[in-house]
Amino acid sequence: MPTLDDDHTGARIRDQRKLARLTQRELADRIPYSYSLLNQVECGARPATADFVAAVSHALQVDVTVLTGQPYVTELQRDRLAELVRPIRESLDLYDLGPNPDLVSRPESELVTAADKLCVEVRATHLRNAARELPGVIAELTHSAWSVPSTELWQALASTYRTAHDISVKLGYYDLAAVSLDRMDWAAQRASDPCLAAVRQYMRALVYFREGEYRIGQRLVASGHTMVGQADETREALAVTGQLHLGASVICARAEDKTAVDRHISEARKIAKRIGDASDVHHLSFGPTNVALHKMSAAVEMRQFDDALTQARKMKLPASLATSRRAHFLIDQARTEMETGHNDFALDHLVEARRMAPEQTRYHPGARETITSLVHLARRTPDTLNHMAAWVGL
Repeated sequence: MPTLDDDHTGARIRDQRKLARLTQRELADRIPYSYSLLNQVECGARPATADFVAAVSHALQVDVTVLTGQPYVTELQRDRLAELVRPIRESLDLYDLGPNPDLVSRPESELVTAADKLCVEVRATHLRNAARELPGVIAELTHSAWSVPSTELWQALASTYRTAHDISVKLGYYDLAAVSLDRMDWAAQRASDPCLAAVRQYMRALVYFREGEYRIGQRLVASGHTMVGQADETREALAVTGQLHLGASVICARAEDKTAVDRHISEARKIAKRIGDASDVHHLSFGPTNVALHKMSAAVEMRQFDDALTQARKMKLPASLATSRRAHFLIDQARTEMETGHNDFALDHLVEARRMAPEQTRYHPGARETITSLVHLARRTPDTLNHMAAWVGL
């Protein structure tokens, strides 16, 4: 059976607590969780869930990534992904330099297609491919948008910035993700596109969701509704509105406001019933399936694990659902199975998530924390769990 070292989230929480000169009792008094749970998290017996980490980071006034250890540099270097991050960072700095006299870019139609393909790659969890292609597409679009400005080019450039954000988040580079969202706003303004601007607010809200600043997240969602309200009532605008409601549902779940959760899920369901599957709109995966997935996620966030498990086991995911969304569901279900005492099933779901989306699963904090807890809980660690623990670097 592998032994846990001190490089897990619970151990980092312990270290930061000691640096703040707080006892476990004193820290427990500052967060909405029990002393017993804090004790178990610090020793690795229970997962340091995203909501728990957010509460502790707020109480200790440290960034979430200090506690999670992101980005996971050792694994990133071994996978040769880290070397792909620097070109992305550099491409984001081109935004205000105007046309590049040394660059010959592809025609507008090809660049728009390339930007869309990057979104598809990320949702298929081909992070390495997307990260490799992204800087060049940003450079070409930046040059073209400055040379012969058009709404379509600015929209495509905003889309590539959104892809930079998505890749950065999945690899744990949250500083780079924040820069990407600023660039997305810059391009969306030049495109005069209220739907893109609203999508950006939705993504900003998720940043504060991770950080535990739920009130700010709710305000950003409200701002997104105001922006999309400036657009005509098209299928695109309705899908973005629905996704804003889904984002609000999980934020309100973290804030333990069940009434608000139910209201947002209800509004999203009405829109999904009206327009059906709209997963093609800005690659948000909006539709009836995503409403059901967010309802289950909200139950997980409110720690209603029996309810979440019932929903998860009844879920029938369509073949068309994006791989990234499917893998996220499996990781959520793994946590739910573990929390309800079904550790073998939890491991099965993590193995399936790894098979389906290896890069996303390896760098997903929830997957890593669930694996850590399964190792701690196991009397005899099966080979499969040993392999999973070694794979994520435990």
